[in-house]
Amino acid sequence: MGASDNPAVGSRATHGSGAEVSANAEALVPDAQASNPEFATLVLSDADRTRIAKRSRRGLFQALAAQAVVGLLVVLAAWGFAGFDAGASALIGAAAYFVPNALFALRLLLGFWGPKRPGSLAFFWGEALKLLATALIVVAVAWHWGAWLVWPAFLLGLLGVMKGYVVLLVLRRLP
Repeated sequence: MGASDNPAVGSRATHGSGAEVSANAEALVPDAQASNPEFATLVLSDADRTRIAKRSRRGLFQALAAQAVVGLLVVLAAWGFAGFDAGASALIGAAAYFVPNALFALRLLLGFWGPKRPGSLAFFWGEALKLLATALIVVAVAWHWGAWLVWPAFLLGLLGVMKGYVVLLVLRRLP
């Protein structure tokens, strides 16, 4: 049976070179996957799953702690350089991202201990809701306190918490 006779081979593979057709045909034929170690199935033991889950939980806590520390440093710097209003603005900006992010992390952590682990779709929608909540908080803050707010401090607080994980990258502490 040639590569062009195989219904599993897509149109792109049938128009390529002979080597490309052969490689694509092998990748799509189940028997070739079983004999090729490149396509070996990954099987995790319960101990492996537990270790991965523990590392994921630790990573969530580390990311939240790094964001909190960076947010606190921005708040203290704004307060020290520009006074109380700037410090309060930086605190509001930091909280605008930290609170939805902490709630999202809590949702992920609760999923680890539940009967069903959170999947990629839950992560995607949680991330989307977190960003939407942050945007709504920023709009509400601008609406209510826009005249009083020290905008540079607010934005530095927001960005500081958003990029707090960079501290983990620099310290090579990402799980």
